[in-house]
Amino acid sequence: MSDSPSSDLPVLQLKPQADRRLKRGHLWIYSNEVDVQQTPLKTLEPGQQVQVHSHRGKCLGVATVNPNTLICGRLVSRDVRHPLTKSLLVHRIKQALALREMSFDKPYYRLVFGDADLLPGLVVDRFGEYLVVQMATAGMEAAKGEIVAALEQCLRPAAILFRNDHSSRSLEGLSEYVDTAIGDIPEAVDLEENGVRFLAPVASGQKTGWFYDHRENRALLQRYVKGKRVLDVFSYVGGWGVQAAAAGASDVVCVDASEQALAWVAENAALNDVESRVQTFHGKAVQVMKQLQEAGERFDVVVLDPPAFIKRRKDQKSGESAYRHINELGMRLLGRDGLLVSASCSMHLGRDTLTEIIRGAGRHFERHTQLIAQGGQGPDHPVHPAIPETDYLKAFFTRVYQP
Repeated sequence: MSDSPSSDLPVLQLKPQADRRLKRGHLWIYSNEVDVQQTPLKTLEPGQQVQVHSHRGKCLGVATVNPNTLICGRLVSRDVRHPLTKSLLVHRIKQALALREMSFDKPYYRLVFGDADLLPGLVVDRFGEYLVVQMATAGMEAAKGEIVAALEQCLRPAAILFRNDHSSRSLEGLSEYVDTAIGDIPEAVDLEENGVRFLAPVASGQKTGWFYDHRENRALLQRYVKGKRVLDVFSYVGGWGVQAAAAGASDVVCVDASEQALAWVAENAALNDVESRVQTFHGKAVQVMKQLQEAGERFDVVVLDPPAFIKRRKDQKSGESAYRHINELGMRLLGRDGLLVSASCSMHLGRDTLTEIIRGAGRHFERHTQLIAQGGQGPDHPVHPAIPETDYLKAFFTRVYQP
């Protein structure tokens, strides 16, 4: 991808009124919004850049396209003089970096959060001198070399790892792979969150190896756990559970379906000298929670941070049922006066719906529920106000007791 002027780029013309969402700040173009009589999508290549024109011929900016997908275009610049090049990437990364450096005093955060940082399809997580990169669109895949060059210029990292092994790439017709772009990156890298140290398995763990989005919610948890017995369900490598132990929890049980993830829980507990207060329980969440209930186990705090149960709208009914089920099981495991931390990363699950699920679970067991705090994603996962899809994370802290 060269730094050639975008005036050389082909035109993608929209149908009448199809520019309204873009004018409000959104970045996506759907295939049914394109005037294919004037600008046939089939003439374009996946990852190609185009000038986007309104029905009246007004230039709206530059987008990358994929003619084979429902979201066929993603705006990367509103100035036709600045297409997606290394120069634009450097500018966007510096803007993103300024927000993170304003928000955090140490270099452990999500550096680039796709659309919200005006780089749709690109995610970059920073672990000190190491960067882990994910590209979810053909446009960003085509800019792969420029992305590496821009990151090198802005941060001088010791290594950059591509974790392009996520299923969303298949929607763009992209292959999955894990590859080192520059340098050598260890299997697990150091990070610090809320004063607690961790090793994140960036090469083989989930997504980029860590989930920075719940940072502030995990900090809030620390306020409530001193001297308490805590159950961390869907624990992964112990982000919630190990931080609870470090904050003075008397006993923490981490549950996950991955034995490897639980091995990392043990490593991270030892790293913080809390291994004597952290236990692990291998198995599927629902089955383990039922076993704990049958064994008469009770906890002061139960944390439920499951994977997205509603990835697509067609999963809505079954997904809401799954959230309802685990919240009911979580409440069964609480003592007479306990704290339920119920989280969801499903964008399609509204806050009101999750609130209703928690309320309904409480009434089912004749418990009173008090929502005492709620959180979302941290400042390294900023919300684009025109793109509701960027506002996805929810965490409700609910007191559950018998009145």
